[in-house]
Parts: sequence; structure tokens; C-alpha cells
Amino acid sequence: MLIFRVFSVIVFMWLNGCTTSPAKPGGQEQSVAPVKIAESEGKKQQKEVKTSIDPDVLFMLLTAELAGQRGQYEIALEGYLEAAKRVQDPRFAERAAMIAMYMKDKDKTDEAVALWLRQDPKNPTAHKIAALSALSAGNKQVAVEHLTVLLEVDPAGFENAVLELANVLQKDAKVPLLYDVLGALSLQHPNQAELYFMQSLLAMQMKDKKLAEKNIQQALKLKPDWDKAMIFQAQIAAFSGDLNTAVSLLKAASNKYPDNNKIKKLLAQVLIKAEEYQQAGEVYQNMIAVDPKDYESQFALGLIYLQLDQVDQAEDVFKKLLEYTEWQYQASFYLGKIEEKRGHTKKALAWFDKVTDGPLVFEASLSAISLLAKDKQFNNANYRLSTLQAKFPKQKQRILLVQAELYNQQKQYEQAFNLLTKALADSPDQKELLYTRALIAERIGRSEVVEADLKKILAQEPDNVEALNALGYTLLSKPERYVEAEKYLQKALRLRPNEAVIIDSYGWLQFKLGNTEKALKYLQQAYQKQQENEIAAHLAEALWASGRKDEARELFNKAIKDSPEDEYLLDFQRRILNGAH
Repeated sequence: MLIFRVFSVIVFMWLNGCTTSPAKPGGQEQSVAPVKIAESEGKKQQKEVKTSIDPDVLFMLLTAELAGQRGQYEIALEGYLEAAKRVQDPRFAERAAMIAMYMKDKDKTDEAVALWLRQDPKNPTAHKIAALSALSAGNKQVAVEHLTVLLEVDPAGFENAVLELANVLQKDAKVPLLYDVLGALSLQHPNQAELYFMQSLLAMQMKDKKLAEKNIQQALKLKPDWDKAMIFQAQIAAFSGDLNTAVSLLKAASNKYPDNNKIKKLLAQVLIKAEEYQQAGEVYQNMIAVDPKDYESQFALGLIYLQLDQVDQAEDVFKKLLEYTEWQYQASFYLGKIEEKRGHTKKALAWFDKVTDGPLVFEASLSAISLLAKDKQFNNANYRLSTLQAKFPKQKQRILLVQAELYNQQKQYEQAFNLLTKALADSPDQKELLYTRALIAERIGRSEVVEADLKKILAQEPDNVEALNALGYTLLSKPERYVEAEKYLQKALRLRPNEAVIIDSYGWLQFKLGNTEKALKYLQQAYQKQQENEIAAHLAEALWASGRKDEARELFNKAIKDSPEDEYLLDFQRRILNGAH
């Protein structure tokens, strides 16, 4: 039996959009296992294949293999193609197709796949590749033919095959054509719910939510109790922002399938997105009651307790999770956050320093640095930051942003500005760098830089809420630009109506416009959501202006007690309270 080494080229390399260049001749090749030419046909067929390989073909195969090992892929391709034409074994055509795909040679790929299908007419991989070629060329009818066969010979793998095709076709904007091909298939198979489900998935990829909803409804009409389709229908509603509908659909699905934890966990996630934390917690509690070893739900419940400010309950959950190796680092991180919330700096640092592995190790390091800076231990914070670059080279930008924030907290605004300006020289369109420099530029009176950086972000991303809010708020320093500021702030508020800082900015605009009562409404709402010092200062000033001076003093005294050095509160004291004497 002839033994030869195969190339390390796999079937899905082209389907996954491989962009790796072939290795140069003489480069180090990967070691691969030998594969027998034809071992799936039984001994009788194996002997027939063996005796059918004449010396010329054998020489072609050996030459092709050696050429492949040397990176001479064109020679290898020609060798396998010629062997495929002479010997009725589909493996040679398959190998030729793999090499042609690796070389991105469409004509040779089509030729090899045509040979492959003549020798193995129902091979699902060959039909998938042929369908991709037809879709890429815009040939709907041929794509329909190949996908029809694929649906018949491999119904279980059909969904994954379509998703792989969609992944490749997306960059060439050919997903709508694939959608139309599935539409043609659904006409041939009108009772196949899976086809409508796939069309719904593609419609979401095309960002057509109405079309996605129409197709998923058709799928559920054919298979009313299909849990997978129920879940996706709820996801469509959630992606569309209709969280109430998503919750209703998932509750109905959960009632129908009470043992399906996937539905319950998605329900909890949508409830969290809808800020219904209490309900989400109840969903997790019910799952934990059924399965006390559902540590994922326990962890999620701990996070919900934190969100609800039920710190003691959260602490209990995370301390129990410390017993399990796979959860101890994440639990340690959030126990650190709990101690930070309580104002226990040393205890918090001790927990953060226990996070030496896992997905939160970098976040724990940053949290420790932030905590030290907040405690004005800048030398320690700077030392820790200096060690991060070597440990986390891929986090260079975030480390740089933390360094800028350390400068900011030490009121070293010029150093922060220069650091960010240098970074932007290498990455001029990086949004986080632009946004942070804009905030620092405002500190040093560089209003032209503030506006330019924020507008550059909005040019790339018109719905960037942070940039809209920052630009609108910045323009409030210039009375002649209030109208322009209102445009930005209204858009930010429309995009994120429950964000405290945006509500505060809009309320402060109303105060500047002289609409004191309207301003109070927004500023009080913002302060209820987030008791932040700048919001407190704005609300106190609006209360003072409306004649409610005792309330303004009470609010100021409460805030300044917790933050005696806050610049916004001190500014209010200097301009308003001291001026009243």
C-alpha cells in the first residue's frame, strides 16, 4: 500500500478565509501523519486501487508530494490534478482542491472539485466548496443545485455549512444572494422549518430585523415547539431593543421547557439588560435550587447582588466559590471590589493580589493601581503600573490610558496631554486615545483640541454617546453655542435615556438656558441614579437659583463631607456659598 505524507491543509481553510501565505521553500514544515490512499473501500477495492496506479502516476504523486514539502505548490497542484484525471480515486481530486484553495486559484479549484464530484457525487464537502464558488461568482442556480444535494446528503451539517458560507461571503456582500438561494430551496421544501430558520439567521446578519422576524415566525409555524427557534425569536426582539417582548417570549419558552437551562439563562441575561435585576436574581436562584453545582449561575447571582448593592449576600456567594479552583480567581476579584466599596483599601488590595491567573488577572492589577491612586499612594501605583507592560504586552494602550489617568489625578495635565499626543502620532484615529486626550485638553484650556478630537470620533462613529455628551457639555462654556450643544445632547439622551451623566448634561444645559424648573427635574433624576460630585454641584446650584437655598446647602454639606477636595464642589462653594456672605 502506497504511503505518502499530506499537506497541512484542511478542508475549511478557504471557507474560513485563510490569508496565510504558503511557506517559502526550505522553511520548516509541520510534521503530519501519513494517510493511506484508499482504505475505506474494503480490501478488495484497496487492491483494485493499488493495481490501478501505474508507475507514471506513482511518479506524479511522489513528485507532487516533494514539491509540496518544498513549497512549490503549483507543481504539487498539477501533479495531483493529473493523477486525479488518471485514477478513479476521489482522494487525489480532493487533495488537488485543497491545494488550489490554499493558493486561492479559483479556476483550478473549480476544475479539481468538478473531478471530485464526478468520482464522489454525494460528497458534502465537495458540494459545499462548489456552492461557495458559485455564490462568489453570483451564479444562483448552480449554488441552489449544490446546496440541494448538501441538504439531502448531510441534513445534520447543513446549518453549520450555511453559516460557514455566510462567514466567507459577508466580506464580499454576498450574504443576500445566499439568502435568496435558501429562498429557492424553501420553495422546493416548503415544510422544512430549518430553511426558514437559516434565512432568519442570515436576515439578522443582513441587519434586516423585520425579515428575520418574518422567517422565524414561519419556522415556528411549521415547528411550533422548536425550542431553538423560540430562543432565536427572543434574541431578535432583544437585539431590536424590544426587551419586554424578549422577556415574554423567553418566559413562555421556559414554561414550555422547564428543564431547559439555556432558555432560563438567556431570560436572566435579558432581564439584566432590561435592568430587572431582582427578577434576574430569582431566575438564577431557582436554577441553583435545582442544581446546587451550577457555579456559573451562582457567580452571576453574586454579580446581581453587587448591582443591587446587597454586598453581604454577594460576599457570601463569592466566598463559597473560593472553594472551587476554576472560580477562585474570579471570586477573589469581586471580593476585592466589595472591600473597595466598603473603603477597606488594604483588604481590597489583598484580594486583588490573589488574582494571579484567569480572565481577570489584568483587571485585578488595574483595580489595585486605581485603588492606590484613589488613596493617593501614587509611588506604589506607578511602580505597579511600570511592571504591567512586560507582563501584558498586548495591553499597551490600556496601560498607557491608566498612566494618563494617574497623571490626571496628580494634576499633571501637561504630562498626560503629551503622553496621549505621542500615542496618537502612531494611532491617529484611535477613539479611546482621542476621547481621553479631549478630556485632558479641557483641563488645560485647549478647547480647540477638545472639539477637534471629539468631532474626529463622531466622524468615525456618529452615534458614539460618550463623544456626543462630552462635546455637548464642552460647548456649554460658550453661550453662543448653546443651540449646537443642545443638538449633541439631545441625540445622546435619545440614544441612552437612562444614563445619569447624560441626564446631568442635559439638565445643566437647561439651567444655562434659564429653564431652572426643567433643569431641576433632570438634575434630580441624574442624582438619584448616580450620586456623583459634579452632578451634586450642578443640582445644588439649580436649587440655590430656584430659591431652595437650605436644600442646596444640605446637599453640598453631604457631598463635601465625603469628598472634601472635589473641585466641582469647591467651585460651587467659592462662587455661590461664599459669595452669599
